[in-house]
Amino acid sequence: MDQSVAIQETLLDGATCRIAVQGAVAVGQSVESRLLGLVERGGRHAIYVYTHRRMAITAEDVWLEKVIPITEGFAVEEVIPDGDLHVIGSDVTVRIHSEGDGLTVQLPFGSHTRTFLQEVSKCSTEAVGSEGIKQNGKKLAVSPGWSQDSTDRSAPRQSKLKPEVTTEMVRSSNVMVSNVASILSEPKFGLRDTIVKSQLVQREDSYTYIQNFRFFVGTYNVNGQSPKESLQPWLRCDSAPPDIYCVGFQELDLSKEAFFFNDTPKEEEWFKAVTDSLHPDAKYAKVKLVRLVGIMLLLYVKADLALNISEVEIETVGTGIMGRMGNKGGVAIRFKFHNTSVCVVNSHLAAHMEEYERRNQDFKDICSRMQFCQSDPNLPPLTIGKHDVILWLGDLNYRLEELDVTKVKQLVDERAFPELCQYDQLKRQMNAKAVFEGFTEGEISFQPTYKYDAGCDEWDTSEKCRVPAWCDRILWKGQNIAQLSYRSHMALKISDHKPVSSVFDIGVKVVNEELYRKVFEEIVRSLDKVENANIPSVTLSQREFHFEDVKYMQLQVEKFTILNGQVPCQFEFISKPDEATYCKEWLIANPSKGFLLPGSEITIELELFVNKSTATRLNSGEEKLEDILVLHLDRGKDYFLSVTGNYLPSCFGSPIHTLCYMREPIQDMSAESIRNLTLMPLEMSDNATQAEKPLEIPKELWMMVDHLYRNASQQEDLFQQPGLRSEFEQIRDCLDKGMHDTLLGSNHSVAEALLLFLESLPEPVICYSFYSSCLECANNYVLSSQIISNLPECHKNVFEYLMAFLRELLKNSGKNNLDVNILASIFGGLLLRPPPGHPMPDITEKRKAQQFIHQFLLRENNLS
Repeated sequence: MDQSVAIQETLLDGATCRIAVQGAVAVGQSVESRLLGLVERGGRHAIYVYTHRRMAITAEDVWLEKVIPITEGFAVEEVIPDGDLHVIGSDVTVRIHSEGDGLTVQLPFGSHTRTFLQEVSKCSTEAVGSEGIKQNGKKLAVSPGWSQDSTDRSAPRQSKLKPEVTTEMVRSSNVMVSNVASILSEPKFGLRDTIVKSQLVQREDSYTYIQNFRFFVGTYNVNGQSPKESLQPWLRCDSAPPDIYCVGFQELDLSKEAFFFNDTPKEEEWFKAVTDSLHPDAKYAKVKLVRLVGIMLLLYVKADLALNISEVEIETVGTGIMGRMGNKGGVAIRFKFHNTSVCVVNSHLAAHMEEYERRNQDFKDICSRMQFCQSDPNLPPLTIGKHDVILWLGDLNYRLEELDVTKVKQLVDERAFPELCQYDQLKRQMNAKAVFEGFTEGEISFQPTYKYDAGCDEWDTSEKCRVPAWCDRILWKGQNIAQLSYRSHMALKISDHKPVSSVFDIGVKVVNEELYRKVFEEIVRSLDKVENANIPSVTLSQREFHFEDVKYMQLQVEKFTILNGQVPCQFEFISKPDEATYCKEWLIANPSKGFLLPGSEITIELELFVNKSTATRLNSGEEKLEDILVLHLDRGKDYFLSVTGNYLPSCFGSPIHTLCYMREPIQDMSAESIRNLTLMPLEMSDNATQAEKPLEIPKELWMMVDHLYRNASQQEDLFQQPGLRSEFEQIRDCLDKGMHDTLLGSNHSVAEALLLFLESLPEPVICYSFYSSCLECANNYVLSSQIISNLPECHKNVFEYLMAFLRELLKNSGKNNLDVNILASIFGGLLLRPPPGHPMPDITEKRKAQQFIHQFLLRENNLS
């Protein structure tokens, strides 16, 4: 959420809040939140500090506390109190002061904080950018020259025996708190650096040895509850303290506010509960916290091991409805521990017994979409699979199938867990290599962890009487991993799930400093001999690519290899003259840049994917699937690749008025007819310029809504549970080709297809030109009705038709779990969208869009 909007509303004319960041300050014995805004007025700059409500949306939510002018004497210092390692590898604490006034504030780790500090440094009249940011009283240079000497950056590693935290103690990391310089100045990585690092990786075994460290991994679906009981029976269940804690939660908050706005007070509640319950025989440092709606992951390390943690990155992937909503999905923390890369993933996959294919799809989506930036910008992002150790935990939601509830409970009472596991969906899907390929799960010797009555150990006694299942799981992948325990914890009773934990001994690659130095020096000496000896060249396995019959939102991939010659080579796809990116919007090369040692090769995937942003112009023929890629070698030549394809037109991405004039399926029409109708201006659609009278609403929209009305009015979690991608593709083909009278696929897949259809409209149902007016009268039904009556006829018909359908769904809310707020939020963001070029809607705008739709869901009035 852009909180600079709230600050901007408090400022006088002529003043601008350039960027804002939220931080934490100590007030007495407590910690309070503050908003810091970098404000410019008349060429002068200052940092405005505000107290605020939990969600700062407008000027009414913030109160100015102080102003710190950026004038002579202004400085920013990093603060690392002696012995305080609580936020090592995580948030950064800085002191900002000027003219006798100041503030010590803890800022969240991430690119936004880095950008904020960069902007502050640019504005400093004391030339903070050239003199530096202080660290414990010492200034660290942040000028461009800070990182120009690549030889120094690749120099032998610093000893870990120094008594204080210093920048030199952090290797190849731009994420540790002590590396303040990298927060303000992105380092420059050269070819020589990359070669040295690549050869060090190749020879890693010659300077590292394996040392075991103990990892505690825990997962708990808390069903929206607050921590009303101690977590010690779960987190302190062993006599020996672990070296690292990985603690994951699901369903942290089930409220609508958390679902739609990703805001919850329960994050702090559960973070405190975990911190208070860690093993008492060790001091721990929080490394990182990451959350997506109700999915949260916490990483702690023993304080005396904190300096061995580096390269910390976090990512989130939502796999809920339309592939984005964060009620389902995954969060991850990746880091380097000594010389071993570790990725910890916490996921909450699709619910319900029959949805195992959707769970498989969620897993694959998380794996493909979760990408972590590397500190070297010349290297491609890291995926989950590119780590030495992967720990995967969460509510995976796989169930026990083919057995009724009575039989399952009988086998549980007999503790016949091996027999019961034969009916476990996850075991079956792993055996079929459909999911979690290459992962291992330990033997299950505890009873199913779902579903219990809250507050006790009794199985579900509700009307649904769920079949018990091992929903909560922990798996791993990698070498030198030994599982010491895998258990549930029946003592915790606040949720309908029981927490699960596993303890591992993981062999970590630890560097022998003396051997490392020798290997490093050998590499540098050998590099000096061959450097600049030759011009790099590569061989491409293919240079022309054709994508046949490309369909809307259906990925196609073509592969080729780059084989390097005898000279180390850095490659990158570069943009052509007068073009902003290296490829068209529908294409991507993965990886788009990288490094090759002599004689090595890499496989490049060209991924073609047409979505809402490109479909309309492809439908009309204004754009074709044609592009030329330029593969550039550093110090070498350029190679040109030709990409072509043919696109099958789709109702997805077609304007409403265009579809109303299409009585045949779109793929049965000529390219010329499609082009003419797609390019027909909306304002002409109400005039009788066409030979045939248009349909009142698009037939494709009618087919989807009619299917849902007849089959899904009482469908549980409609518009909240995602469908299957394979079924969406069948529904799309049915609509585009007119193959069947009825749509194929589950109710959830048809519902998601409807939402994707509305999202793909180039002109939303409520036209862009009415957007601001709708927000202004979001609480006035009469004025809102007048706006709808002024829409073009086909748009007005679609709006009325959808509202009537949604009101019918609300009559069955007892069965489908829908309420007016859920529907208003989901459809508000689709029917009422800001025009192109408008800033991303903040929470205030989203709520007004919700309120606008909300009015029509409560009234039966016909607007015509």
